[in-house]
Amino acid sequence: MNIKKVMVVGCGTMGAGIVQVCAQSGLQVVMTDLSQEMLDKALKSIAWSVGKLADKGKLTDDKDTVMARITASEDYAPGADADLVIEAVFESLDVKKEVFARLENTVGPDTLLASNTSAIPISAIGGATQRPQRVLGLHFFNPVPMMDAVEVIKGISTSEETMEAGMEFIRFIGKHPIRVDSDIAGFILNRCNMLTNMEAYRLVEQKVATPEDIDTGFRLAFGRKMGPLETSDLVGLDVQLMAYTNVYEEEKDQRFYPPSILRRKVEAGQLGRKTGKGWYDYDKDGKRIG
Repeated sequence: MNIKKVMVVGCGTMGAGIVQVCAQSGLQVVMTDLSQEMLDKALKSIAWSVGKLADKGKLTDDKDTVMARITASEDYAPGADADLVIEAVFESLDVKKEVFARLENTVGPDTLLASNTSAIPISAIGGATQRPQRVLGLHFFNPVPMMDAVEVIKGISTSEETMEAGMEFIRFIGKHPIRVDSDIAGFILNRCNMLTNMEAYRLVEQKVATPEDIDTGFRLAFGRKMGPLETSDLVGLDVQLMAYTNVYEEEKDQRFYPPSILRRKVEAGQLGRKTGKGWYDYDKDGKRIG
């Protein structure tokens, strides 16, 4: 399948990153969200990121050329002729079902529908449509422009043709596809990563170590660019809590039950960079304090 135009529904951190990598790869991209304010914020973030890469000589095209490929809209209509739609909205099955039901009435019958969910089974999302064979998971990792791995997930009804098209698309945008053939909650990488992250949170909760020491240890000992606590602040503690809860509710496995400290922080509005406080404190520009 030759994918030339992509629509991304949701322009938060993940959605904006997906829009950026698609535009950098030469694709026409329609970016949608609920308000012009959110779209403008995403466009500003994308322009900054593209500009930094262009200044470092890491892009084939200049910043203006890449940005010209992006159309921002509060409506799905500009993406009606898209070859692929990637949903990147709030990690709630009910919300995602609403999006996919609306998409089905907007795009053509041959359009591929993908979800960037980090934990919700693709079969449950595809079940909200009349074309579950053309629904798959494309799970990107944060920050999208920097992370090379993308999980390509097969729902119980997803066709092999759809899976191959998804794998080909991920290679085209310069990422490495990780094929997931069993539609298990949390998939592969997050399922492993969630347990690591939650143990790190518990170590902070039990005052065994500080977030700084844990993150430093992960960077120095395991070669990770970011430790679990600083990654949590980047992704959003609320997003993580929802993902962990989804896996727990699906599996009823106590290992995936979110620690108290994570639940309390979300209840207190300490969601990470976007609120100025999470595991660390941040200024108004999202830079860490101290």
